[in-house]
Amino acid sequence: MQPISFKRHRFPPDVMRYAVWLYFRFTLWIRDAEELLAERGIDVSRESVRCWVIKFGPLIAANLRRRRGPPSPRWHLDEMVVKINGRRMWLWRAVDDEGEVLDMLVQKRRNAHAGMKLLRKLLKRQGIHPETITTDKLSSYRTAMRKLGLKDRHRPGGMRANNRAENSHLPIRRRERKQLKFKSQGSAQRFLGAHAAIYNTFNLQPHLVSRSTLRRFRAAAHEAWAAATAAA
Repeated sequence: MQPISFKRHRFPPDVMRYAVWLYFRFTLWIRDAEELLAERGIDVSRESVRCWVIKFGPLIAANLRRRRGPPSPRWHLDEMVVKINGRRMWLWRAVDDEGEVLDMLVQKRRNAHAGMKLLRKLLKRQGIHPETITTDKLSSYRTAMRKLGLKDRHRPGGMRANNRAENSHLPIRRRERKQLKFKSQGSAQRFLGAHAAIYNTFNLQPHLVSRSTLRRFRAAAHEAWAAATAAA
């Protein structure tokens, strides 16, 4: 866990942590976070909030990823279309069978090379070999799996076999609409990477657990956030 330096900023660290948490935790625009802070008597410009999100979001996300345990070995891969600066691009995403976002990659193509790039990144960062990898019937996946020696673990499914990955696209679609599309490939990759780590931490699935269990999970999530945002 790497402490974060909040030095040379006019506002206290707690204010900056709270602004970043609001922006990533909820489907908000920068101006919405500014208004919520103003309601609490904190006069901060939306440009300051934007700079905090860009600077601290990836650092906090990296700390949260270090704190997470190993994912489930049953992975689901899928790709979705995103419009970036008026161009049609592809967001390749991987989740496990519990809905945790493992990784994502914004690519210009929907081919075997893009699929291989995501898989190599996954295998390197997760540190485990999956038991199964469920995808749709896109031929690019078959080529990528064969070249990486994962053909025996590949499960190309039908329409409903990859619902876990399909459903995990919904938070991204909401953010895409709220932000009026992503502005560049790099900014989309940075935002979505940070958003995934914070989403994983606070995705508690309250409809599946009792109230007492939810309280424990919620306390653990906020404890993880406090540890990931500890000041240097």
